[in-house]
Amino acid sequence: MDDTPEPVEPANLRLLRLLVTGLTGIMIVGLVVVVALIVIRLNDDGPTMPDQIVLPEGVRATALTIGQGWWAVVTDDGRLLIFDQMTGALRQTVEIE
Repeated sequence: MDDTPEPVEPANLRLLRLLVTGLTGIMIVGLVVVVALIVIRLNDDGPTMPDQIVLPEGVRATALTIGQGWWAVVTDDGRLLIFDQMTGALRQTVEIE
């Protein structure tokens, strides 16, 4: 039997070890939250269209911008559609090259 005493861990070293362990856990939780938010955002179906806007058949909106008196909708077929905010009527169509 060996009667040598166990080495005693200094208090500063114990505190440092606990801090590093805690920060590691917090970083893991933060990384999981960031990944979850990215996955949720990428599964989004696109912008919510106002009720006044009726898109042409077979066209899907990829972006929506609201201006003063108008809405601009970028479509998946490469067009920019400008709608009147009051009536919802199509004002202008711009082909995106």
